[in-house]
Amino acid sequence: MIKRISWIAGISITLLSCGSDKPPLDNPARGSIVIAADESFQPLVTQLTSAYSGIYPDAHFKVVYKPEQEAINMMLRDSARLAFVTRKLTPKEQGVLNQRKIKGTTEKIANDGVALIINKANVDSLVTMNELRDVFSGKITQWSQLKGGNQGGPITLVFDNNNSSNLEFVLKTFNVDDVKGLRIFTTRSNREVIEFVRKNPSALGFIGVNWISDGDEPLSVELAKDLRVMGVSPKQNPTKRDDYFQPFQEDLGMQRYPLRRPVYILSREAHPGLGGGLINYVARDAGSLIIRKLGLWPAIPYNREINLTD
Repeated sequence: MIKRISWIAGISITLLSCGSDKPPLDNPARGSIVIAADESFQPLVTQLTSAYSGIYPDAHFKVVYKPEQEAINMMLRDSARLAFVTRKLTPKEQGVLNQRKIKGTTEKIANDGVALIINKANVDSLVTMNELRDVFSGKITQWSQLKGGNQGGPITLVFDNNNSSNLEFVLKTFNVDDVKGLRIFTTRSNREVIEFVRKNPSALGFIGVNWISDGDEPLSVELAKDLRVMGVSPKQNPTKRDDYFQPFQEDLGMQRYPLRRPVYILSREAHPGLGGGLINYVARDAGSLIIRKLGLWPAIPYNREINLTD
């Protein structure tokens, strides 16, 4: 009997030692996870993750910047825990998680805008949605065809990637199915779009506004030099400058800028871990102050309590 008890105890110790080899699960204050993000949100994601790691030094994020669909695919394949994107999952994509019995979560964190940027030498800084629709239908091909246009030459449309969220959003907005007849040039990043527009007066660039909207960030200020951000009017026949809006905070928040879009965090996290901690920080804590600082409009404003005493 004594030998049998010793044999059972030995098995128990072996099982416990095997179990101890497994790394502990991450939690909101500690661990390391991979995040996939659309490249147009790089300044936003960089500041949010850096701020969170500043509060929790043992929290580590490896951020991979990809075109939106690739970022979503990384999350679905379990190559990333979270994805920063502009849309919710489709029923088919949600089905991938359902098959693995993962509910997943979707959190809207901000309202963003696709900014239209032009060379500083180009004085045609106002455009209507109807004119843009005609540009993407091929009816307007020259800057001089715009209302009050003074710039000569053809309009070159510049995007960051063939599969970028910026391009997909604009094509969907104007119901464009075929771009073969359009003068479109793609680069490899939002930064390269900015550099291309800075060198080409005939270019019309499309970027995520958070690349140039943080007036306190030296990189943002540097990137915005020698550029104009176009004002866009939803009206068919605007009569004054106030009929045009830019993709900055107030016009995003008041839903006046017509090329606005949401920012979501998609999560596949199945336990209360580091991903959930970051989401809570961004959506319900001081992270919304960073979103506001970047010139975007937070989905849930950060409430500051002020106590007044006599």
